[in-house]
Amino acid sequence: MRILRRYLIGIALGILAALILPFENSQWNVALSFVTEIIVRIGRYTLMPLLFFSGITAMRRLRSDKLLTQTSILTFAVIIASSILLALLGFISIVIVRNFPHIPITTEHTNEIASLDIQDLLRTIFPYSAFSALDNGAFLLPTFVFAMVVGAGCCIHQSNLKPMLSLLDCASELFYNISTVFVEFFSMGFFFLTCAWTVQFKSIIKSGIFLPLIVMLSVEFIVVVGLIYPLIIKLTCRNGKPLKILYASIVPFLVAFFSGDTNLALSSEIQMGNENLGIKQRTSGFSFPLFSIFARGGNALVIIISFVMILHSYSDLNIELSSLLFISVTAFALSFLLGGIPVGGTFTALTILCTIYGRGMENGFLLFMPAAAIIGSFAALFDAATAMFGCYIVAHNTKATETRRP
Repeated sequence: MRILRRYLIGIALGILAALILPFENSQWNVALSFVTEIIVRIGRYTLMPLLFFSGITAMRRLRSDKLLTQTSILTFAVIIASSILLALLGFISIVIVRNFPHIPITTEHTNEIASLDIQDLLRTIFPYSAFSALDNGAFLLPTFVFAMVVGAGCCIHQSNLKPMLSLLDCASELFYNISTVFVEFFSMGFFFLTCAWTVQFKSIIKSGIFLPLIVMLSVEFIVVVGLIYPLIIKLTCRNGKPLKILYASIVPFLVAFFSGDTNLALSSEIQMGNENLGIKQRTSGFSFPLFSIFARGGNALVIIISFVMILHSYSDLNIELSSLLFISVTAFALSFLLGGIPVGGTFTALTILCTIYGRGMENGFLLFMPAAAIIGSFAALFDAATAMFGCYIVAHNTKATETRRP
């Protein structure tokens, strides 16, 4: 795959540059941060029009094929089941692994504590003007809802709307083609993104404090994508090919991990799902955005493990089972509210969990501030895997796949 080679070359050069160039110099860091921000903006540039027009077309085709209810139920069932599974995996991990490293306690305090305003999120979904839904580049749900409304409207008196339907189909195809060009162009800028990530990773590795966490999350990811998800594919999809899904998922995995951005990975997920897995547009335009917004079980898994590490740093006493259950359930619930925070949602949820838990732990999240980017990377990686495997399950069971040779 040509695009995969480009990403791998970008990663190799980015890591090499981070090890050689003097990024300890503040001016180098400022320059790298600026260029990285521009690259991320380029990666997200076509996402909203792609999401809007593909959502309209997907809604209309699902309604026409009478598959809207089945696809919706199956999509949300997979989202909820995957989130439960990942949260359960996090719970099992903290029950089995007891020897967590101690993070040095900080005496710092902060009055700026992150929070989630659920009322504001609901207001954002339904702004006073529907066109305002297209302005939010972080929270995808308002744009998705607007697309569903327009798509439903297109199903009424279709004979009178033929010119408009043709225009919308062309717009969907147009922005998909533009998106694929931007995904390939983004691969050339992936060098800077990887370089910035490696610079942060170097500082974390030097301390050695978070190395056990990184190893633990790496092993769990291998178990999830190498054993659990392939087994689920075999059980739910007749003649399903897990290795084919894994191959198609490499680029989204790389984008999600090195950016920690679930929105940034969405364009590559849609493209790889279509070109390698043969997922039809009626499913990819509907299910992939929903997975990106709501399927954040990777955050739940990472939050559970991270919070227990914080608890062990404050006390050597064993944590009661009731407390472990409370932590797991709360992390699971918080994961569904992170759709408006594509980057940094993991650390935000960890902050909120510390506040809810109380008992002197209100500022415990500060212990994980140096590793905020890394835990966000792993959470995005798990969520990208859920999106790729989950959308394939939905497409396969609604007969929305075509034969593709990867």
